[in-house]
Amino acid sequence: MPNFLARIVAWITAGYPEGVPGPDRVPLLALLRRRLTDDEVTAVAHTLIDRGEFDHVDIAVMITSIIDDMPDSADIERVRARLDGHDWPLDDRRGPGEDG
Repeated sequence: MPNFLARIVAWITAGYPEGVPGPDRVPLLALLRRRLTDDEVTAVAHTLIDRGEFDHVDIAVMITSIIDDMPDSADIERVRARLDGHDWPLDDRRGPGEDG
């Protein structure tokens, strides 16, 4: 996993040290999709699966939810607010010298 994506996983872990609760999972992926490519979101999701945050069924349900019915803006803002106080800024996609 590129350093950039590893930093995102660390950022999520910092914001949710006890794990991402069910109600925040779909808005989290929706928030990531605003800043990352689909392949990058998939890589992050697979890393979270490996860490035990989600399972494959969770991911399939979340993807379907995002495609069929985006979470409302209040849910996305709740997740953004929880993660915003940590080191990785939402609008800074990559650091110097990082290509993906």
